[in-house]
Amino acid sequence: MVKTGTYFAMTLGAFIFWQSMDKVHVWIALHQDEKQERLEKEAEIRRVRGELLQQAKERGESLA
Repeated sequence: MVKTGTYFAMTLGAFIFWQSMDKVHVWIALHQDEKQERLEKEAEIRRVRGELLQQAKERGESLA
């Protein structure tokens, strides 16, 4: 009887652990996706800012 109870308790514990690890892995993957998107947006902003500065520099030289 004790062995059967222990078996079911361990099975339930393993199931709960497995489900929680699955949720943790999903959360980590989503967090990494958000971080990657943020880095891509920041890179695009830097690229556009550089282009605008270059254009402003060229306009300033052409006016002078």
